[in-house]
Amino acid sequence: MIPASITNYLEQNHARYSVIPHRPAYTAQEEAAAAHVPGAAWAKSVVCTANDELFLAVVPAPYTVDFERLKRAIDADVRLALESEFAPAYRDCEPGAMPPFGKLFGQRVMVDAALARDPEIVFSGGSHGDAIRMPYREFDRLSRPTIAKFATGPKLPVPSRLT
Repeated sequence: MIPASITNYLEQNHARYSVIPHRPAYTAQEEAAAAHVPGAAWAKSVVCTANDELFLAVVPAPYTVDFERLKRAIDADVRLALESEFAPAYRDCEPGAMPPFGKLFGQRVMVDAALARDPEIVFSGGSHGDAIRMPYREFDRLSRPTIAKFATGPKLPVPSRLT
């Protein structure tokens, strides 16, 4: 079930979205498969820290964050945040299932350019059994992410539309 704080945020911002319930899954690749979404179209939120502030780095599920590229993109020292550092910021979310809504969490959002090319985006909805799908433009309006190339991984084509 999507936490109330997330549905309230979406409703207060008159967001266009749909919920995709799926069997419980605990990695981004597993969630994508459970929701019947190509891995390259699933947005994985990675919690990072720069200058002692948390932010979200969002990459396609089969990719990883290239911290050197990310460091250059934001011009600051960057590292993966420890769960003990970020868990309090996402109290309503199941661990590892936070959606990339930086404004909701008072955080900056960086999105890899591969995800910004697709007309839709799908990501965890705060639980390991629900996903949120929305037009990328809607996500952009809600999160105002900075777009940069900082993901590394397989050379998968980003689908032009989700099925």
